[in-house]
Formats: sequence, C-alpha cells, structure tokens
Amino acid sequence: MSEEQETGTEIVHDDARHAMKMAKKKTARDKIMATKTDQKGLVIVNTGKGKGKSTAGFGMIFRHIAHGMPCAVVQFIKGAWETGERDLIEKHFGDVCQFYTLGEGFTWETQDRARDVAMAEKAWAKAKELILDERNSMVLLDEINIALRYDYIDVAEVVRFLTEEKPYMTHVVLTGRNAKEELIEFADLVTEMELIKHPFRSGIKGQKGVEF
Repeated sequence: MSEEQETGTEIVHDDARHAMKMAKKKTARDKIMATKTDQKGLVIVNTGKGKGKSTAGFGMIFRHIAHGMPCAVVQFIKGAWETGERDLIEKHFGDVCQFYTLGEGFTWETQDRARDVAMAEKAWAKAKELILDERNSMVLLDEINIALRYDYIDVAEVVRFLTEEKPYMTHVVLTGRNAKEELIEFADLVTEMELIKHPFRSGIKGQKGVEF
C-alpha cells in the first residue's frame, strides 16, 4: 500500500471514530435533555470587571423583541449617556419593549449621594411595577448592581421582592460589577465577565458602537 493510500485509510478511520464518538455524545446528551422539562422565569446576574454585562443583557432583550415577546428595560446609572440600544428600541420597538432611563450617571459624576439614592429608589419602584406586569416576559435592570453596591437600594428588599412577588414565568436580568453575595446566592444564572485586556488601559476611550 502506498503512503497516499495509507493516509487516506487513516482519514477514513479517523472520520469513523469521530462519527462514533459524536453519536455516543448525542445519545448521552439526548438523555440529559429529556430530563429537563421544567420552565420558570429566571433571575439572571451578569457581573464582573470585564466588558459585556449590559451587552449580554440587551442581547436577551433583543431576542424577546425578535420573538414579539413584551419586555422592558430600566437603566439605573447610564442616564447621561446616549446609547445605541436605547435609540434603536425607542425608535423602532417601543411597542414591544418599554424603556426607562432613570439614572443620572455614575456616582462620582453626580457627587450627590442623596440625589443618587432618590433616583435609584425611583428606578427600583419602576422596576417593580414592570416586573409585576405579567405581560412583560423579561425585565432588564441595567447597572442595578452598582446601586446595590453603594447601598442606594437594600439588597435584602430586592431579593425579598424577587422571591415573594415576581411572577413565576417572568425573567429578570440584573447587570453591573460587584454583585452582592446575597444576590449571587439567590440567582438562577450568574455569569462573571473576566477582564483580561481592555483598550482603556492603553489610553483608548469608549467608542460609539462598542461601549455605547
């Protein structure tokens, strides 16, 4: 047998082994999936120092919009920013997604704790209203973790409300770094965005289409 024929035989054998391996994996996977029959509204936390926490939250909001499923967004911090997500939703998808920007910027910009607390409480009141409206399949609480970190809102009250009053099938997404341990422990899905490298450290500011 020539070297070319041997190589061809090895490829065939590799393909066959791969097919067998994938068939076994599919069988095992199908058995696991068959046991996953329950559905519930999830409490989802996106936290960590890495980029992408709000972006991931808005990705799920746009999935809801694409399926025609009513949803809502409350922004707790980024009120001073013009964001592409807000512009797109308000201009084209306001009939499916309610959007409320109730923050006034990061706390080091406002430099007024009393005002920050008042705005955070107002945003939380709106968030509860939207979550209790069972027409909303998902509510995104963008950057609420920052408000919780500075104790503008009581994390115990947030966990209590999500435990006792959130409609069973409503998804709630909470974003922002430094999520409180009580929230992490309670949530159904927690993702920590890990920072490996960021252009800000090289002197590059936030850019339209990437950060906002």
